[in-house]
Amino acid sequence: MDPAWVTVFLFGSLVVFLLLGLPIAFTLGGLALLFTLFLWGPPGLLMMASHAYGESTNFILVSVPLFILMAVVLEGSGIAEDLFETMYRWFGGLPGGLLTGTIVICAIFAAMSGISGVATVTMGLIAMPAMLKRGIDLKMVVGGIMCGGALGIIIPPSVIAILYGSITGTSVGKLFMGGFVPGILIAGVMILFCTVRCIRNPRYGPPIPEDERADWREKIASLKNVIFPFLFIVLVLGVIYSGICTPTEASAIGASGAILCSLINRRLAWKSLKAAALRTLNITCMAMWIVIGAKSFASIYTAGGASDFILSLVKDLAIPPLMMIGIMQFIFFILGMFIDPVGMCMICSPVFLPIVTNLGYDPTWFGILFILNCGMAYITPPFGFNLFYMRAIAPADCTMGEIYASVWPWVICEAVVLILVMFFPGIGMWLPNRMG
Repeated sequence: MDPAWVTVFLFGSLVVFLLLGLPIAFTLGGLALLFTLFLWGPPGLLMMASHAYGESTNFILVSVPLFILMAVVLEGSGIAEDLFETMYRWFGGLPGGLLTGTIVICAIFAAMSGISGVATVTMGLIAMPAMLKRGIDLKMVVGGIMCGGALGIIIPPSVIAILYGSITGTSVGKLFMGGFVPGILIAGVMILFCTVRCIRNPRYGPPIPEDERADWREKIASLKNVIFPFLFIVLVLGVIYSGICTPTEASAIGASGAILCSLINRRLAWKSLKAAALRTLNITCMAMWIVIGAKSFASIYTAGGASDFILSLVKDLAIPPLMMIGIMQFIFFILGMFIDPVGMCMICSPVFLPIVTNLGYDPTWFGILFILNCGMAYITPPFGFNLFYMRAIAPADCTMGEIYASVWPWVICEAVVLILVMFFPGIGMWLPNRMG
């Protein structure tokens, strides 16, 4: 069959089924099954079984359930409450201080978890009531917590980076390190935006009353709450950066550390550990079905000649390389409004990566751009995950329209950093290039 028609039917069917609301795992896997039967008949189905087995035994993907377990256990470990107490004492007296402190906590949790929902839900339950009680603007609070939570898939360890690495063959360790500087830069831009806005208009984030502010003795005493998170981050990321452990082995260290932390804080009962294990199982099974379906879909895409057809089409269009990268980022942004980042990774990576390498760009750098786009996908309406997490924990009088409206200034903060990394690759590649 002509590759042009394979491409049209394959992606046309994908768009139709996704618009009909079918789960992405079954859409990808089902299309792979149908096209395999059509192109090669029943013997071709052995390929799908081979892909399912190969992905199920992929050593890199072992880290996914371990990092998810680490995040789920940390969510109930009591670290967030301790960190908020510290930030309350240090930043509460500044304009927008409670919100900037919350963003700092989200960045710390991002470096300890690897998924977005942990910081969003945890800080929404702990910090949001305290900030609203002190008169901080509802949209600032809601938007800041959601966007701070989105740092969880940008700052390493990132589950999205693991999935991207497993599909593309890119070093997960380098992807982890590549997300670190841009992630911290996004947190810095968000803090700058929040501070400037609250200084110019104090009603957005008034400081706490003077009689509630901590003295220097209390501030210094509260720093003990930062010790364990700091050691945790240094341990997990340090063993990866130094080459002592692979990300998979580091995930086991992180999961063990999270359980130990919960034990020390007396927050780990058998019931909570069982609930964490079941939640980890649910999330991991969902991700693995998507991976298996997407791997089969990608194989059909390549074997059917669609990959070569699109590459030749791009060459014929003669679009400047950096403009092509920009078009891809725009496509990611639009898709992120409607598809979860895991699905976006699975659909786009087989299509875009051959083009990127053909244009002479580093797949690690492109992966960093993709992960930054995933951060925006978690907060862009109408289907960003963090929007729905927030709706579940926001005050009853907070409408979905207000939640949607609250994110756009923060999306711009993330977009600014994405553009900087696109035009100045060294921002993202500085740490990866120093890894052995």
